[in-house]
Amino acid sequence: MLDQPATRLRLRGVDHTARPTWKLRETVEFYRDKLGLPLVHVISARGWGPATHPDFLHFFFDSGNGSTIAFFYYLGSDQPEALEGRAAMPPLPDDHVFDATHTAWLVDSEEELKDWKRRLEAEGLTVSVETTHEVIESIYVRDPNGYFVEITRKLRPLNAIDATDAALTLRAALDAEDAASAEGRRVVAIDEIWTRKSRLLDTDGGPAAAVSIFVPRLEEFASLTRTARGRGDCTVTALDTHDRIDAAGPVEFRRRALGLKPAVWYGLFTGGIRGRIEVFDRDRVVIAPAA
Repeated sequence: MLDQPATRLRLRGVDHTARPTWKLRETVEFYRDKLGLPLVHVISARGWGPATHPDFLHFFFDSGNGSTIAFFYYLGSDQPEALEGRAAMPPLPDDHVFDATHTAWLVDSEEELKDWKRRLEAEGLTVSVETTHEVIESIYVRDPNGYFVEITRKLRPLNAIDATDAALTLRAALDAEDAASAEGRRVVAIDEIWTRKSRLLDTDGGPAAAVSIFVPRLEEFASLTRTARGRGDCTVTALDTHDRIDAAGPVEFRRRALGLKPAVWYGLFTGGIRGRIEVFDRDRVVIAPAA
């Protein structure tokens, strides 16, 4: 397991995030007028030393709890062609690389999240549906540059099981990357990481089942364990921080029967698996014994 760093140094939260913009007026109108974030600071400078650095404005909006969101507006520079048309795209992760870079702001309640959705829609913006990601629920909108803006609420606090499971996942991922690199290939399927993670958890020394699913003992995955306990073809064994579902042959689960949103469903086996995923679509998964 990955060790946590032993240090007295601690970060105290986010001071600011910053991105470039090529739309000065639209960016100010979006963040100050539509989102209602106060403009609190602007730096205007004649470059920053190197001859290649353009003159710029660097402006900051108050985003709550002592943090700000900031933008660089480089005078005379042109927007990259890759950003053309992004502002008009729906708030869906169509480009997983570009859209992975985003800002998420926290609100306190479900009602407040819904209020924000209503406010943004009243401003004429296209807002995503509420999306549940295991421990948070969020809505998304695009700013005039095409950047994702996320507003989110916490569904539960993180705990020690989250930290243990996270360390196991990263260890499995690093081990998988090292093994793949040694073989001159890349890891492209999460199944490989899930399989390695199952080996880290399966330490009781007993005979291995043909199919095993390791489930972190967390509420968002609890319906999977509850369903397995009620089935005749599965057994459930409690480990330290996870439950292990064992089966002698193929096992099938349905998303709607488990009551899961898609964003949680696609991470259903984050705890690790032994076996081979034969089917994994939007509503059905089948895990069979490994060939």
